[in-house]
Formats: sequence, C-alpha cells, structure tokens
Amino acid sequence: MARKGYWIGNMDVRDAEVYDKYRAANAKPFADYGARFLVRGGTQQVREGQANPRTVVIEFPSYAEAVACYESPAYQAAKDIRLTVADGSLIIIEGYDS
Repeated sequence: MARKGYWIGNMDVRDAEVYDKYRAANAKPFADYGARFLVRGGTQQVREGQANPRTVVIEFPSYAEAVACYESPAYQAAKDIRLTVADGSLIIIEGYDS
C-alpha cells in the first residue's frame, strides 16, 4: 500500500487579497489529486527555530500524488500567483506507517 504524501508550507503572505486568488486557482488541482487540508493557517507557537506566520499541512492519498499535484500545469499556474505575494518554504514528504 502506498504511503500518504504531505505538503508542509510555511509562508509569510504580504497581500491577502492576491493570496485569495492563489487559493481559488489551487482548488482544482487539489481536488484532482485528492488533497485534504489538515492544517490551514490557525494559531501557532514557534518553540524552536524560526517560522513564518502561516503554516499549512495538506495530505494526499500517496507521495506520488503529492508530487504529481505540485508538478501539474494547473498547480504551477497557481504557484505563479503565490510567488508574487508570499515568501516561505514548501516541502513534500512521504508519510510514516507505524
């Protein structure tokens, strides 16, 4: 069985109005690849190291789906919007089966 895949994003959003356009643009690729938000903003405490104000964790049915979503033309178009108004990091990671 394939392990789930996750996106972990940590962003500093400079323009919430334009960022809303990014969210609208990423809705279709996320739906197409079975994405499910586990964390979407919300209150956070940085206890060690440094982090940006907004953290998002998105679960995909598999690591392969997580990568394919990121590489899809539809998500790349959405990403182009995000890059104009947000700085940060995005990692794609394979889940762990206990």
